[in-house]
Amino acid sequence: MKAMRRRREATPKRPTRIIARTARPLAPDLEQRLRAHLSEAVGQPVVVFFEHDPNLVGGIVLQVGNTVVDASLGRRLEDLRVRLATHLRSAAETPSPGQAPAGQVPEAGAPEGAGLLRQAVRSAIEILKDYVPTPVVEEVGTVASVGDGVARVSGLPSAMAGEIVVFGTAAEGMVLDLDVDMVGCTLFDPGDRIAEGDVVRCTGRVVDVPVGEELLGRVVSPLGDPVDGKGPVLARARRPIEGPAPGVADREPVSMPLQTGILAIDAMVPIGRGQRELIIGDRQTGKTSIAVDAIISQKDSGMLCVYVAIGQKASSIAQTVGVLEEHGALPYTIVVAASASDPAPLQYIAPYAGCAMAEHFMYSGKDVLIVYDDLSKHAAAYREVALLLRRPPGREAYPGDIFYIHGRLLERAAKLAGERGGGSMTALPIVETLAGDVSAYIPTNTISITDGQIYLESELFFSGVRPAVNVGLSVSRVGGDAQVPAMRELSSHLRLDLAQYRELSAFAQFGADLDKTTQAQLHRGERIVEVLKQANHQIVPVEDQVVMLFTLSGEWLEDVPVDQTRWFVREFLVHIKESYPSLMRRIRETGRVDEVAVDLGRALDGFKRDFSGVMGRHAESA
Repeated sequence: MKAMRRRREATPKRPTRIIARTARPLAPDLEQRLRAHLSEAVGQPVVVFFEHDPNLVGGIVLQVGNTVVDASLGRRLEDLRVRLATHLRSAAETPSPGQAPAGQVPEAGAPEGAGLLRQAVRSAIEILKDYVPTPVVEEVGTVASVGDGVARVSGLPSAMAGEIVVFGTAAEGMVLDLDVDMVGCTLFDPGDRIAEGDVVRCTGRVVDVPVGEELLGRVVSPLGDPVDGKGPVLARARRPIEGPAPGVADREPVSMPLQTGILAIDAMVPIGRGQRELIIGDRQTGKTSIAVDAIISQKDSGMLCVYVAIGQKASSIAQTVGVLEEHGALPYTIVVAASASDPAPLQYIAPYAGCAMAEHFMYSGKDVLIVYDDLSKHAAAYREVALLLRRPPGREAYPGDIFYIHGRLLERAAKLAGERGGGSMTALPIVETLAGDVSAYIPTNTISITDGQIYLESELFFSGVRPAVNVGLSVSRVGGDAQVPAMRELSSHLRLDLAQYRELSAFAQFGADLDKTTQAQLHRGERIVEVLKQANHQIVPVEDQVVMLFTLSGEWLEDVPVDQTRWFVREFLVHIKESYPSLMRRIRETGRVDEVAVDLGRALDGFKRDFSGVMGRHAESA
């Protein structure tokens, strides 16, 4: 042991490696003096590498391992600029007596404008007078490898998960993987601006986005930057994209309906405010159309909306924004766009950014509807990032935490209790299936997380039944609690009748003889299907839905030909609005139909008698 100790003491210490960066080359004698001074300060031999960076302006930057001491003139000027900007911003938001209101800029020639300018100059002079420059000591890392939107950084032992890091001077990324000696970062900027050996700095803040009413009517990136060409987003508040879901004590049961304006959904798969309802189906079956119609239906309801587009073509996103603008829905909607051309890390954080924007309104006591379109592409983006970070793949090459990724996102949707403001966030995630396989990994995950699903069937869609809702596989775990009383009463047997019709129609294709009861069920099912058909973006108010469902109750439509059913119900609706406006008003105000059922029945009888001839002429012309 003594011999080993003597050998260790006799072994010379390895010199400390120090990098000194200056704005311009130093004279040889000055370099020698600096080496001697640093060796004396460290207390052991040092090896100093000198580098030149004109961006430093003046002064010196020393790097010892992962620690950087920045005493450059450029850093001091940047610090001073930030201090002045913060001071002027706070002065603009809290005007002194007699000053122009916050945010209002006086005219150039106005006397008060000159006074404000003098006051700003005096305050800047005070800051300059009191400013004492001090070297900045910070922790840095070094890029070990970079590629495909992912960088591995050595150092940064104090980095946090989800923290923003800066590569060099401009490029930004997010810490997503914490190893023993490496940090895995995803890049928000093109990787060609980053090279191995670049310095990486922590910022001390997690990824956040601007929030507030200033974003309504705008199309922004997942980082909150505007992409619609309408100028900067002047939001005053920011919110981290990650946040805890409300606890059980902070929630209350879902009881208030969210009207989508789609009769088939509001009647058979009702959605409540604060619910998470999955929209699932194959490609090109109308999933996005249902979500967009739900947003359009919120016009004049006081509900705000957030639409998150993940991995879609830029042209498709622009088309959706155009539809929202055409129907007057864009002013109360925020569109978060992460197109297919964006890096996978941006597609990964897009739904969390949209959720943070919606949470700001929910915790302010407002009702919000958020659409994630779609989580299949989000899962693919996360799988790409995770495999590049060398996380072990699991089922279908997805990492093991893919369930948690979507779970912690969708659990943030809730109906808050009155003590927390009473706001709500309703989530409509969209998931794409392949050949109708709902047993695939991502569909089964999201089905188990959400409170029900709207399943769209390709066979129904291509046969002309739109929306192509399969009532056998669609369900809402909130059910009638999220319906007005009239809808709950009139649609109680609708799902059963339609499901029986689907089964009987498949059986009747074999040409077997059917009894009268079965034939009556088939005829009723055919009329239900016709009434439930609805074109895209044709929103039906709740009172109109009640009247349409009333025509399906009883035997009102038995003597109406199937091919004229839709025309008949539509014309009857127009007749009620023109001749009996008080009935529509009572349904809208009370949400009940029992008080007006007799009057509706009389009106329907009279309409059938008066329009029997018109129906015949309509059939001949058709």
